[in-house]
Amino acid sequence: MKDILNRLINHESISSEEAKQVLVNISKGDYNQSQIASFLTVYMMRNITLEELQGFRDALLELCIPIDLTDFNTIDLCGTGGDGKDTFNISTLASFVTAGAGVKVAKHGNYGVSSTCGSSNVMEYLGLTFSNDEDVLKRALDKAGICVLHAPLFHPAMKNVAPIRKALGVKTFFNMLGPMVNPSFPKNQIVGVFNLELQRIYSYLYQKTDKNYNIIHSLDGYDEISLTSDTKVVSNTSESMFSSKDLGLSQIQQSDIFGGDSVKSSAKIFLNVINGKGTEAQNNVVCANAGLAIATVQQIDHKSGFELAKESLFNGKAKTALNTLIALSNS
Repeated sequence: MKDILNRLINHESISSEEAKQVLVNISKGDYNQSQIASFLTVYMMRNITLEELQGFRDALLELCIPIDLTDFNTIDLCGTGGDGKDTFNISTLASFVTAGAGVKVAKHGNYGVSSTCGSSNVMEYLGLTFSNDEDVLKRALDKAGICVLHAPLFHPAMKNVAPIRKALGVKTFFNMLGPMVNPSFPKNQIVGVFNLELQRIYSYLYQKTDKNYNIIHSLDGYDEISLTSDTKVVSNTSESMFSSKDLGLSQIQQSDIFGGDSVKSSAKIFLNVINGKGTEAQNNVVCANAGLAIATVQQIDHKSGFELAKESLFNGKAKTALNTLIALSNS
């Protein structure tokens, strides 16, 4: 590790194989906490390279507990986080709206590290019990249309990193890895990233897969379709700019999608929206993201997906998916 750290501090990069080996060694407990913290910190001060991110991804996928959900043709809606915007749980809500519209969702998530309330925080608060049992997850997909893959249950190799990430409390390259290491290897994905450089790297890596995907970045910094500005969208077939006007909507203010300052307040917003009592801005942001997910799987245009998402939310189908999933997880 000393040699690797010296090279990184001297503004050198490491190969994908070296990056992969570092994470494998971390999983084996070969390094102490100071060494791991130093390694993470280096990447807060310099951009990660394509080769380094690829190596980290390959290590986590190799070390994870895999789940076979191929029969369900699932999609994952997962952002990198780390945009520093503290929005409410847009992609998690959009996941339930997507499930309510009949599209199967394998939602990869974790506790918040650089945000107040991550996907797993709000799910746990609302009563969901996490599992990595394949039969339990398949039953959830069958009955609720969605399953939640709580990252720590599938990536035991990272138990040595979790407390250090929590103590640091800022985004690290693990934020960049989250969407890429879903242990069910879904064929469809909506990926939100926090800057254009990461979008470029992601698009290069995803081009080498057989995934059906949309990688999104709002130009004012959000890792999702925020409706606060235009959004750049890179898919497996094209690149485009998306505007709120494309869905017949007005642009909104950043304050309209703030997420609250605690898990409790975030959960309150979550329940308001899924119960059909969200603000117009909150509802539209959720449905814009869910609409793109629905469109991605069903191979329809975004506007049609948006309409299906609104139907799912306002007809109570998204709420039914949530209630069914929580009940199944505790049965």
